[in-house]
Amino acid sequence: MQDQWFALRHRLLSRGLMPSPADSLSLRLPGEDAMWWGTAGDAQPQRVALDGSQGPPDTSWPISVHRQVYAWRQDACAMLYGGGAFGRQLPHFGGHMPAVFDEQIRQLGIMGPASGDLVGLHRSLAQGGNAAVLDGQVLLLGMTASRLALNAELFEKCAKAYVCAVAGGGRVRPLPWLVRTIANGRLMKEEGAARVMVRSGRLPAETRGY
Repeated sequence: MQDQWFALRHRLLSRGLMPSPADSLSLRLPGEDAMWWGTAGDAQPQRVALDGSQGPPDTSWPISVHRQVYAWRQDACAMLYGGGAFGRQLPHFGGHMPAVFDEQIRQLGIMGPASGDLVGLHRSLAQGGNAAVLDGQVLLLGMTASRLALNAELFEKCAKAYVCAVAGGGRVRPLPWLVRTIANGRLMKEEGAARVMVRSGRLPAETRGY
């Protein structure tokens, strides 16, 4: 898993999705109540207990964010707190991106409103979405490391199209209700299966295709 963390960080860095040295990345260790956690500028990730018994104290804001999200979302085994250039512009445009692309709602789910604290973040992620804006930064989840990488790339692509459209005065319309319902329902089904696997101490299965 440590090697997987390095590989994932390299991929995100190479695509400009962890541009700040303080951007943080983690991978949950199912069955061990721990995670590999580190920043874009760290030479090595740290093994950190999710219950706070080992590793830096809960007063470390980025680490406390990762710990809390894993406690709320047992389907998620990978998390990025950072995001690319266009995703970071969302706070200037309401901090929220409606479901305007089918692949977006299928893989990222429903994006809740931007928040400035963990209470608001909890509400934002309560519907099973894999993207949120917290304190001006993008927070992205994945059931696996590879899914997080794809979600981060997808989110930045959608954010680029959305931000450019809104900044230019364009009118953005969400997908039809039926399309959103079907696509999001498939994601919720996968997340339910992922929760079962994590609770049994296993990594979720990789998802393929639409």
